[in-house]
Amino acid sequence: MGWTRSGRTRPRALGATLGAAFGAAFGAALLAGAAAAQEAGPRLVTEEMMVPAGEPGLSLYVRNKRPADMTSFRPERTVLFVHGSTYPAETAFDLPLGGQSWMEYIAARGYDVYLVDVRGYGRSTRPPAMAERPEANPPIARTETAAKDVGSAVEAILKRRNIERLSLIGWSWGTTIMATYTTQNPGKVERLVLYAPQWLRTTPSLVQTGPGPIPAYRTVRKDQARERWLNGVPEDKKAGLIPAGWFEQWADATWASDPESAKSDPPLLRAPNGTVADTAEFWNAGKPVYDPARITVPVLLVAAEWDRDTPASMRQTLFPLLVNAPTKRMVELGEGTHTIVMERNRLDLFRAVQAFLDEGGAGR
Repeated sequence: MGWTRSGRTRPRALGATLGAAFGAAFGAALLAGAAAAQEAGPRLVTEEMMVPAGEPGLSLYVRNKRPADMTSFRPERTVLFVHGSTYPAETAFDLPLGGQSWMEYIAARGYDVYLVDVRGYGRSTRPPAMAERPEANPPIARTETAAKDVGSAVEAILKRRNIERLSLIGWSWGTTIMATYTTQNPGKVERLVLYAPQWLRTTPSLVQTGPGPIPAYRTVRKDQARERWLNGVPEDKKAGLIPAGWFEQWADATWASDPESAKSDPPLLRAPNGTVADTAEFWNAGKPVYDPARITVPVLLVAAEWDRDTPASMRQTLFPLLVNAPTKRMVELGEGTHTIVMERNRLDLFRAVQAFLDEGGAGR
């Protein structure tokens, strides 16, 4: 288990959120121009490693970013991201849209920041079943397995930094993964961020596999991803939601993360169906995957108003069930979707999460 290292500098985040009226092209130009004009932040170091997943032949991709001069590591300044049900962590949390990624935004503020891909995603090992026909095997990477993968990454980070806890950030299905891990390992979690949290479903899922048994994995085209992304956005807001070139930058990087995608025309991204099986067995059946009452750390729920993947009713139902969290907060962001992390109002998400994380080190 070894790390590879590189250094890079990224500009600090912009100071203001752009309004929809500017439009996609102008918004993207303004974001890029302002970012370039900003004084460069601290030099950030990037390191990568493969962590054993606890099963023969399976390893998990973990990436780290931190200030180059950071020499002291503390639980309240250490963060781990995990992705959602379809796309890898790298292109969600460390894609420098407008000159800076979310990982870089947090790291530039004095944090030791990590991301992990669970098995079957991104640069992590793809189980052998993903090389076979989807129908030949049962769904890959159920939540229980994904939580164990997160546990493997957590243990590697805690050992590496000689700390006892760290904060967790999950997006969509990743909120279920991180919440499940937290209920099982409360002593290893500092703070918990649930971005676009899953809960009991009363509306159809936007991730579908068709009739019959759920296959091991599914394939996704870029046009399908864009259609899902914009679901629920008012027609007069669609043109200005994603700055020009951002979708293409994200899609190209995301589909390139699957070494098999280029063999199809159009390119197809493979995504494990464990999350689809969990939705059918639990969320659609009124059975939670985890017990919110067992979460005993500070929790932030944050999402955007046009989210149709995890609509507002989910977080509104989940919030009062967090009865043993010492502090809890729910933040609703305007004019954004499930993927606000890559939209013109992304800084609203960054700031809300950053304020919550920073509270963990207050007075220490």
